[in-house]
Amino acid sequence: MDKVLFGDNQFFAVNHLSDEKSRAQAIRFKTDEAIIRVLDSAIDLGINTFMCTTHDRIANICDHMRNNPERYKGFKIYPCMPYAHKYVNAVTELGIIGTLKEYLPGNIFSTFAKGGLAFAKKDVIKMMELLIDAEMKMFKGIDTPVIFIQNVLTDMILGMGMKDIFVEYHNYIIKKYNAEPGYITMNLPLLLDVLEESGIKNPIICSSINKIGFRMSGGMDIYEKTLAEREFRPIAMQVLAAGAIRPNEAIEYLGKFPRIESVLFGASSQGHIRETKELIETHLTTQ
Repeated sequence: MDKVLFGDNQFFAVNHLSDEKSRAQAIRFKTDEAIIRVLDSAIDLGINTFMCTTHDRIANICDHMRNNPERYKGFKIYPCMPYAHKYVNAVTELGIIGTLKEYLPGNIFSTFAKGGLAFAKKDVIKMMELLIDAEMKMFKGIDTPVIFIQNVLTDMILGMGMKDIFVEYHNYIIKKYNAEPGYITMNLPLLLDVLEESGIKNPIICSSINKIGFRMSGGMDIYEKTLAEREFRPIAMQVLAAGAIRPNEAIEYLGKFPRIESVLFGASSQGHIRETKELIETHLTTQ
């Protein structure tokens, strides 16, 4: 994996501390062209990986990349799925049955309808595969070497104790997409325990890692111990703790953990992208 990963929160009005900043971002990035300009700035600064949700507007960005192959030659996308808001909004608008019709092929919906809810529960693995395939359609023809489960789903599976789902997901991503499975979580130590118990070795895990414990379930001590002693491939996100930590201080803290392979960050200006990239490359070393 590249050391520097560029994220998409700023494009879709995600700010964990400020509603005002979220509104400003929503206005600034209301067009696809505005997103593309920032992505192009990141590419011009040497960033070659975009880690993003499967937001509907990402499909437009992928179309642009396919239409300009020379400009985006060597550029990679790490999809993160599912984009939960898409399904929540669909359920609100269409209802549960309507959402199933919208996102699952007709034959599987008919099967579920005939078999009832009990059958659907038994066939949750097949439903998962179908939803992955539906989410991945927008990335056809684009290099997607790592595919992530979003934390909203990862942590729900953890809470329900359904670790078999992780195994099925892991195997399906490798077999169907020839990609590495990745996991986003707000509880890094617990997830790593469960993945190892399930036979998944040296997994790619993206989690909040910052010097004030922001969104680090279980506390900083166990995170630091896990980063120092356990075998896995960490990606650090939310390193600035939603703006509570200065960039230099935040990235310098990450430098204490040589196992961290990559840092995920989002920025809206070329100056901030350049500054963060240089700090990562200065402070972050890998084993």
